Amino acid sequence: MTSQTSAPAATPLGVLQEVFGFESFRGDQERIVEHVTGGGDAVVLMPTGGGKSLCYQIPALVREGAGIVISPLIALMQNQVDALAAVGVKAAFLNSTLDADQAAQVEGDLLNGDLDLLYMAPERLVQPRTLDLLSHANLALFAIDEAHCVSQWGHDFRKDYLGLSVLAERFPGVPRIALTATATQATHQEITERLSLGAAEHFVASFDRPNIQYRIVEKDNARSQLLSLIRAEHARDSGIVYCLSRRSVEQAAEALRKEGLDAMAYHAGLSESERAERQTRFLQEDGVVMVATIAFGMGIDKPDVRFVAHLDLPKSVEGYYQETGRAGRDGLPATAWLAYGLHDVVQLRRMIDQSEATETHLRGQRAHLDAMLALCESLTCRRVQILQYFGQQAEPCGNCDNCLTPPTGWDATVPAQKLLSALIRLDRERNQHFGAGQVIHVLRGKVNDRSTASRHDQLSVWGVGADLSETEWRSVIRQLLARNVITTYGEYGTLGLAPGATPVLRGQATLELRRTARKKRGSPTGRRSSTTTTSSLTPQQSSLFESLREWRAHQAREQKVPAYVIFPDATLISIAQVAPTAVHELRGISGIGAKKLERYGESVVEIVRGPWA
Repeated sequence: MTSQTSAPAATPLGVLQEVFGFESFRGDQERIVEHVTGGGDAVVLMPTGGGKSLCYQIPALVREGAGIVISPLIALMQNQVDALAAVGVKAAFLNSTLDADQAAQVEGDLLNGDLDLLYMAPERLVQPRTLDLLSHANLALFAIDEAHCVSQWGHDFRKDYLGLSVLAERFPGVPRIALTATATQATHQEITERLSLGAAEHFVASFDRPNIQYRIVEKDNARSQLLSLIRAEHARDSGIVYCLSRRSVEQAAEALRKEGLDAMAYHAGLSESERAERQTRFLQEDGVVMVATIAFGMGIDKPDVRFVAHLDLPKSVEGYYQETGRAGRDGLPATAWLAYGLHDVVQLRRMIDQSEATETHLRGQRAHLDAMLALCESLTCRRVQILQYFGQQAEPCGNCDNCLTPPTGWDATVPAQKLLSALIRLDRERNQHFGAGQVIHVLRGKVNDRSTASRHDQLSVWGVGADLSETEWRSVIRQLLARNVITTYGEYGTLGLAPGATPVLRGQATLELRRTARKKRGSPTGRRSSTTTTSSLTPQQSSLFESLREWRAHQAREQKVPAYVIFPDATLISIAQVAPTAVHELRGISGIGAKKLERYGESVVEIVRGPWA
């Protein structure tokens, strides 16, 4: 519920150094902290891992009163409070997991001025009783985390966020800071308007995450491809695997467990206690792989997730960026890997078409999906395209799959015309509509029961595409769907012409499509300059790092907190490199503040003085 107390330093820089153990601010942090500390409102767009939480935690410690943090997931509040307790900050949460006596204690601590930070969900904050409680407390600020949840057109819309505009009305003298790592220009505007932050200062950092390597591959037994990736590059690493359905989550988790990996399933079909238990294990232990639907992950603070994999196509670039952003929060190398195929495209289009949403909302969903498909089929740098989607410019990164192994393009205008002609002939001459499989059989002249019964061999387009393999035709169809040249209809995903078909048929447009280089089955799906977080360490330093990790794991189990609350990997790596033999030598190592130095200094130095010293 509530952490231990510690007297905060008087200045933002003093808090940063003494409490959190960082020598200097990064990027816009200092400007944001100074602005909010001075009483100003702020809208902050900053990538995951960029240090957003410090932008409200430090002002809350410097200003008089308690900082109220609105966070979307109550399951994570205990971990957030634990992390603050570890550095000596007075923090608590107020949510439905507390009984009446515990909640009363937290409320009393708030009113008595015994808290620096108090976490609560938006649903609780907008209740009249909570607003009345806050009106009697001394408040330093309001921090609205995951502010993109207020966007009705976004991927993580939360209706209760709409009520947060009440803060501007009820508490006009208390500064407010809204933060998110995922916002297009439209979402940014919506955050500003819906939270009544029109007069706020806006801080927009680059969304670039240079430590993440983006890789997108065509599906060819996706689970086997994922297993190859993990074994080749991420053995013993923590990771998240996203799937579209509960069934696919369970199947993927079981498949990984059969291969000896510590994998767990997470989805809304599990009981609340099961989800809480599995999330706790993922946060507290090293080397756990969580296979989940998108119900898992928002607000996850685990900094050492080394890979995020998608076995199904995400519905939007925003969702993809938010989910991949959970990798490498510590700034160390991480992988964002996605496998997708034609079935994904057809399935998602069908889900949109069968939705009961308004036509305006459906258009928005189709536009989101089209942008995601364009990213997948891009011939150029993935990072450049992601940043362009969010309205930012960048140079090719040299670290994504397209930069490391540039794909080749080919003129697919004639094959596209053959496909369009086949769809027209099937419609006009047979009044028939088929999915991709049968259309490909017609193009390749492959006899089956359907083609025989429907006399497809008598069509003028029968066999005109025999020069391409079935796999190549599937790639063509997938990319034409992405280009809005063809579309899908109905429950079975039958193919038809889209508005972009006419100029192709008339020869007014040339189509250059992506040709992916063939890879040997089971081989790694990409390459990277450094495959592990410890690649910069000598063998002796690596041994010390592993000993420090074992000590950290023991501490985490004993205290029942996530391992990163003790020290993140980045701090352990620095310790292994510096090899301090006296406690005072730990000062200045990133992530070691006064409280942690006092609590763990002697133990760490003892480990350093081990057999490798």
